[in-house]
Amino acid sequence: MNDSVLTIEPTFFSDPFPTLKSLQETGPARPVRLPDGVEWWIVTRYDDVLAGMEDPRLSSAANDHMANEDGLPTTDAITSANNATRRSLVNLDPPDHTRLRRLVVRAFSAKRIDGLRPRVQQIADELLDAMAEAGDEADLMSAYASQLPIRVICELLGVPEDHEALRDKTGAAFQVVKDDESMQGMADAFAWLTDYTAKLIRAKQNAPGDDLLSDLIAVHEENNDRLDDEELAAMALTLLLAGHETTVQLIGNGMNALFNHPDQLDMLLRQPELVRPAVDELLRYDGPTNPGVARYATEDVPLGGVVIPRGALVLLSVAAANRDAGRFERADELDITRDAAAHLGFGRGIHYCLGARLARLEGEIAIGSLLRRFPDIRLAVPADRVEWRLGMVRGLVSLPVTLK
Repeated sequence: MNDSVLTIEPTFFSDPFPTLKSLQETGPARPVRLPDGVEWWIVTRYDDVLAGMEDPRLSSAANDHMANEDGLPTTDAITSANNATRRSLVNLDPPDHTRLRRLVVRAFSAKRIDGLRPRVQQIADELLDAMAEAGDEADLMSAYASQLPIRVICELLGVPEDHEALRDKTGAAFQVVKDDESMQGMADAFAWLTDYTAKLIRAKQNAPGDDLLSDLIAVHEENNDRLDDEELAAMALTLLLAGHETTVQLIGNGMNALFNHPDQLDMLLRQPELVRPAVDELLRYDGPTNPGVARYATEDVPLGGVVIPRGALVLLSVAAANRDAGRFERADELDITRDAAAHLGFGRGIHYCLGARLARLEGEIAIGSLLRRFPDIRLAVPADRVEWRLGMVRGLVSLPVTLK
């Protein structure tokens, strides 16, 4: 392994932005070593990250090429993740990606997603009622942010109410592997999720319902261009994982950002109609895709004046790009009135997030409803005592709040 690379310490995940800003200012791309020992070329400037997302030489099958040259205990965890999601959309390139996305995109129609609005609102209201009954203090993550998205995605997929177990396992699946314990935790989580998904598919095949997973199974069983068994299982698992985990962090990170910017929180309380643009600004300012998305260089790739060598793992830093002063004025400031729709939190090009419309809908309802119900909500601890978890999806361990 190259000893000239920048070693990223686990503390990076608590506040990644100073390091990302420094990397952005010193060059377009730089080799770094993450806490799990894996080496990446990290790309941090908006135009370069955008170009990387649209460059076919940067393969999405990055997980297939991960190897730990230092012999750290990550192999089992990475293998478990790869086996479970190898044939999912996020890990495929054209032509397989093109075929698979064409088959499943109809399950995410605007009509289907927009039709969920009344039910999402009902779930939010039920959770807020429970918070009000429990007292004047709450952990916003466990009581609300982690509850709403898992209930929505389970209903959308037609999943039984195994919410608590699914939340625990998806959290373990997204953690950073740094030692034997976390490696085993990730491996166990993917094994549990893979088995759970297989049982769920069998149940839906025997008794299909009016839900997204049943629709995908119908596509799987068509005679012509269909989902194969591995693709169906990977898609179902990806929807369970990505379909709620990032939205949990959108709500949690977003509210934390508002607490730390009381002028913006007060503005949103006075002008609740700003919640829609606020969701995009919160995703730009401190979204869950942090530090970024993984790619693999299938050949030498010139990017921003630097040549990323063939065979390199590449981390396109969405978080850094979204705070690039060359693209966003006052990039390090939170401004819920700005047009932040150009943020890269949902990706771009062929890998633009299928669930973007649902995430925006949930974020808008979750944050808007919370502030209507509890206009005096505030952090219950000093801002520097809020604990961030280690993981490639940025999120909070807890968010203690006072409601009145």
